[in-house]
Formats: sequence, structure tokens, C-alpha cells
Amino acid sequence: MKLIKSRKENLPQIIQIIKDAQDLLASQNIDQWQNGYPTKSILLKDIQDLQSYILLNAKGLPLATAMFSTKIEPTYSKIDGGWMTPDQTQYGVIHRMAVSKNYRRKGIAKYIFNTCETMLKTSQIKSMRIDTHEQNHGMRTFLKTLNYNYCGVIYLENGDKRLAYEKLIQ
Repeated sequence: MKLIKSRKENLPQIIQIIKDAQDLLASQNIDQWQNGYPTKSILLKDIQDLQSYILLNAKGLPLATAMFSTKIEPTYSKIDGGWMTPDQTQYGVIHRMAVSKNYRRKGIAKYIFNTCETMLKTSQIKSMRIDTHEQNHGMRTFLKTLNYNYCGVIYLENGDKRLAYEKLIQ
């Protein structure tokens, strides 16, 4: 497997993987990604900003996608709770992570997180942050298995509540 930066020609594959995730969330009655988010324009901006990644298997087939960045996340500036690291300028963030329906429960998400954490180590960045919908128990459990710590509640630009997690990168 290889996690690479997405290119514009990967957009149809990314959209399909995101649709797979939307369908899964809907089947679990989770009100996340059910309002057209993420849009094609958001995914394209991730690619243009060099923050979109796609995971390919040895045959070049797409397995998963994620947005990974070390830029400041504006919605993380206010938290009902507290981040583990006081530095509000140096951290990694993962958003829009989704695995193709054909490759779920095969360690794909863990591989993406581990790879992104390794990129942070290389850059000497000490933490990774992520947020998720409170009903997304699968992601919440997954984050705990990877030693992410619940830090509090953040609010998206539209006012939606999200549970915030952070992991110190050693």
C-alpha cells in the first residue's frame, strides 16, 4: 500500500470513496456527511492545496482517502475542554478520511493514521488532532484504539458540534 498526494484525476475515485462512507453513515443513522458534505469543490480544493491523499494498493487501486494538513484549523481555536498541547500553531489534522466499502475492516484507516503520524514525527510536530460526530461511535472507538484522547467539544463554522481528540506524537 502507498499513501500519495491526490491529483485532480483521482477526484472521481475520491468522490466514490466518500459516497461509500456517506452510505455507511446513513445506514447507521448517523447524521454526518448527509447534507452534501464534503462537496466536490471542497475535495478539489484539498487536492489543489496539496492536502488530499489517496491510498493505493500494489495494483494501483484506490482503497481510501483523507485530508491531512499541518495548517492551523480555525475551528480548533475554541474548545469546550482543553487540548493536550498548548501550542495552537503546530499540530497535524486529519479530515474527510474514508475507506472504500470493499476494503473496510482490513487495517486501512490505521495505516493512514500511522503514515500521517510518521509524517508529523519527521517534521517534529508533536500532536495530531481530529474531530468527529458524537454519533459516530465507530470512529470514536477507533480513535481510542490508536490512543487518541478526548479533549472536548468544538463547533464547526455552521455551528455543528463535534467531539475533539488529540494524540501526542512521540
